Amino acid sequence: MNILLLGSGAREAAFADRILSSSRTENLFVAPGNPGTAPHNVADLNPLDFEAVAEFVDSHDVDMIVVGPEQPLVDGIADFFADRDVKIIGPSQKGAMLEGSKEFAKEFMFRHAIPTARFMTVTQDTIDEGYSFLESLTPPYVLKADGLAAGKGVLILDDVYEAKEKLSQMLEGMFGAASDTVVIEEYLHGIECSVFVITDGEDYKLLPVAKDYKRIGEGDKGPNTGGMGAVSPVPFADEEFIAKVEKSIVEPTLKGLSEEGIDYSGFIFLGLMNVEGEPMVIEYNCRMGDPETEVVLPRIESDFVDLLEGVADKTLGLKRLSVAPQAAATVILASAGYPGPYRKGDEISGLDSLPSEIKVFHAGTRRDAEGKLQTYGGRVLALTAFGDDIHSAAAKATQAAENVSFEGKQYRSDISSDLR
Repeated sequence: MNILLLGSGAREAAFADRILSSSRTENLFVAPGNPGTAPHNVADLNPLDFEAVAEFVDSHDVDMIVVGPEQPLVDGIADFFADRDVKIIGPSQKGAMLEGSKEFAKEFMFRHAIPTARFMTVTQDTIDEGYSFLESLTPPYVLKADGLAAGKGVLILDDVYEAKEKLSQMLEGMFGAASDTVVIEEYLHGIECSVFVITDGEDYKLLPVAKDYKRIGEGDKGPNTGGMGAVSPVPFADEEFIAKVEKSIVEPTLKGLSEEGIDYSGFIFLGLMNVEGEPMVIEYNCRMGDPETEVVLPRIESDFVDLLEGVADKTLGLKRLSVAPQAAATVILASAGYPGPYRKGDEISGLDSLPSEIKVFHAGTRRDAEGKLQTYGGRVLALTAFGDDIHSAAAKATQAAENVSFEGKQYRSDISSDLR
């Protein structure tokens, strides 16, 4: 099978790792890819140029397209290829609205009685009502840009006056058109985890549960990032908790999509809060999360491409999902200045000295004219290790992070330390 994987981050590097391990894979193409997927890259193919993607699919006899990031899905790539002779892994444009619009997602949850926080949708015309809703809440206050904002459209604020000021700034374009509409949410107190569903629109399977670490600093201090590390499994996500997730969230979500005539196959990311033992939805994503993918996919022992074929052919119920008993942990190495304006072009060293069992997933890297590896993005590398438990896995990943060098390197050495 010839497979085209769209994307360029560590998530796509983890996808590539599992796809290449399958006996079903004949050729893998990654567009545009990164230095970690270099032998398979199609660097000049833009995943958002659907006509160009179609030409590549036709000229290279591509059998399956796997969509990594959210933007092509929100832009309707699955609809574009719906009548073409190629399997595509990802939901329709309407289905991708679960991530593409916070307002759509919250209203969907409300319609189908899916547990989530109280909320109000605000525009410039209803800003005074938004101020009143903020005053009805207890701190902290959660403001979410309605549209896609590259993982940066969420503010959590402790002061109601600051929350009002930021609400005004968001509606005035803080996150561009993404915050023309803002969702104000009640803050949920608890501990987060990420549950990933793979579905063919009829049947589903739950992938390993993960927990990510969003803030830049040790002890969850400092601003939010795209994620500074992750672990899998999650100790508190036991059989009882997951049974509640399936009954109150997964099954109503899939039933609601079907009832509303929304074509959905591929992955559903459930960002959940464990509130005194009860799961509540913080957000949906229409794809796998990052950095959680870097701990979830390495734990899957069964043929990953076989699972993807089950999604495309609506035979997922017949497929086998086998998960390794070992735990996995990922530590992210980030550039100096991230998550604000960050440096680029710092030379990276030390990767060659890492133990062979450490999985290295490139995120924001590039090669210079001489072939030297350099930093290029905010999040640079994801280092994944395995262990008998999440703490031993995290210790190995942290040691690996210490052994990789570049100017201004940032990483968290406390991944997993909050879990018992």
